[in-house]
Amino acid sequence: MAYEHPSREKIKELLQATSVIAVVGLSDKPDRTSYMVSEAMQKKGYRIIPVNPNAQEILGETCYPSLTDIPFKVDIVNVFRRSEHCPPVAEEAVRIGAKVLWLQLGIHSEEAADIASQGGLEVIMDRCIKVEDSILLPK
Repeated sequence: MAYEHPSREKIKELLQATSVIAVVGLSDKPDRTSYMVSEAMQKKGYRIIPVNPNAQEILGETCYPSLTDIPFKVDIVNVFRRSEHCPPVAEEAVRIGAKVLWLQLGIHSEEAADIASQGGLEVIMDRCIKVEDSILLPK
């Protein structure tokens, strides 16, 4: 199935309906893009849930080793992992009932998109969630 980006209006609706974002591959190093993007989103009011098996806490939130270890609902799964690591993340995103699989700028996986969309998730690829949020929902 060929992937198509959702419209800007649809992305805006998804962001407006979001409160919890699980960030797969969130680094605990402040100079990393994943940290900077997540910190900015946290400052905008989103709850950021770090998914990183190598850390205990990032940005003041408990870190979980995988999506399936998070004990509450997640709206968006934001992925900072190389494309080849995305299909298993998509499978977990479906399993936990997330609404959106969001692959960050530079990340593209048709296989992950197929898994997620067949599981009922919206899919956004190769876009930065912070950039989209600041364009569509400026504060």
